Amino acid sequence: MDRANLRHLGVVASLGMAFAVLPAESASASPSGTAPQAGPGANEEVRVITGRFEPGAPDWGYVPVDIPAGVREIAVRYSYDRPATPPGVPGNALDIGMFDNDGDELGNAAGFRGWSGGARDNFTISRSAATPGYIPGPITPGRWNVILGPYTVAPQGLEWRVEVTLRYGEPGPAFVPHYSPTRISGRGPGWYRGDLHVHSVYSDGKRTPAEVAAAARARQLDFFVSTEHNTQSAHAVWGDYAGPDLLIVTGEEVTTRNGHLVAAGLTPGQWIDWRYRAQDGQLPRFLREIHRSDGVAIAAHPYATCGACDWKFGYEGVDAVEIWNGPWTADDEQAVTLWDGMLREHVQGKGIRRWRPAVGSSDAHREPQIVGLPQTVVEANELSRRAILDGVAEGRSYIAESAEVKLEMSAHNGLFHAGIGERLLALPQSLVGVTVTVAGAPGTTVRLVTDRGEAYTFPVASADPATFTWTTFARDAAYVRAEVRRPNAEAVALSNPIFLGLVHPAQ
Repeated sequence: MDRANLRHLGVVASLGMAFAVLPAESASASPSGTAPQAGPGANEEVRVITGRFEPGAPDWGYVPVDIPAGVREIAVRYSYDRPATPPGVPGNALDIGMFDNDGDELGNAAGFRGWSGGARDNFTISRSAATPGYIPGPITPGRWNVILGPYTVAPQGLEWRVEVTLRYGEPGPAFVPHYSPTRISGRGPGWYRGDLHVHSVYSDGKRTPAEVAAAARARQLDFFVSTEHNTQSAHAVWGDYAGPDLLIVTGEEVTTRNGHLVAAGLTPGQWIDWRYRAQDGQLPRFLREIHRSDGVAIAAHPYATCGACDWKFGYEGVDAVEIWNGPWTADDEQAVTLWDGMLREHVQGKGIRRWRPAVGSSDAHREPQIVGLPQTVVEANELSRRAILDGVAEGRSYIAESAEVKLEMSAHNGLFHAGIGERLLALPQSLVGVTVTVAGAPGTTVRLVTDRGEAYTFPVASADPATFTWTTFARDAAYVRAEVRRPNAEAVALSNPIFLGLVHPAQ
């Protein structure tokens, strides 16, 4: 038996997994209570498969399900045991998803039929509809696979049970997706506010798409990116909720066991695989898939404290770093320190060749989490998917806690002028003025930070807006960026840098 078949039977002993697939139990239930039947002539057929994961199991196990002709709907329900564990020892947690008979090889988007992680214990798929997180479409005969992901396994092991119900009959009408437009007409050059990382019921969020869109409008956002965990299923419904006041960009949160990646601006319906770790060397392949669609890859919450959430892949090939995720916390401060260090290495020619802009997003899943806290404010020549993502990738943006907060920053030397994310061409001995204007943030302090550290502070009293200018020589600051903070050091706004001086050879 070849390794692929061994993998599907779950008996890869070298991976430390005991994954016994028992003979299927077939039964059928009918409203009249008649004797059970099996096969295409029956109304339903139920198959039950059980198994076990041991501690140290591989990330993914596959449960094969042979689908005969005539099935109009597949319904899957699963459960697993949750034994008590000592304090500090994780208990059992098991994710679930589905691949169809087109295959489940790494990166095979054609075979992917959905993912719900641990957000729900059942799902259905048919030609006409599917549970949020799953992809409607034909139920084709052949070998499908339920994918199980043991997120954590207790010392006692993890016993699981999967119940697959096959419902026979004529298929319903084909599902018709309604994708959101990629451009809002009549919106020219300006600064546009958006949330690059938002969830709904199409993964583990609790808000419906309508509620997410309403929350975005209430926060005065111009755009947001749909980023469901490991599934593109929500893409097909956002056309119902976009409008002339709101651009909805399709994306995905690629949720690996070594950190999360926001893929913003995917082609509607596009899916990015997540079944790899940093040591597997697969991330560059999927970054190329994102970039082929003109999407932007953002390393999400690099120091998040949830299990497997912190970023371990490095930053080569990544377009931006999410340094502020949700309400300001200590891991955001740590991310700012990381990012500033990356900027210093860049201007010194020691780090990755291209600098990585900073972004902020809410990562909102449910009430009371606030959509648009924080929000990334992007300079773009129009309100379109392409223009917004270009602004993000080029660093022409700042992060603010709300629509009330506005931050402007520019640098000038009498000959040239540069804004956030740009370079001011200046000789080392040139005198440079950096002007900052802050609105909507009384009682805060503006800090100007360069590659040499904090260079200048300016208190924002009751004046609104407040403007000040700081002068320096280009030789004394390779870049300058602004932070607006409360007395307790909580961030209110953070800018991307303005680079000063002639272009560095490393750039």
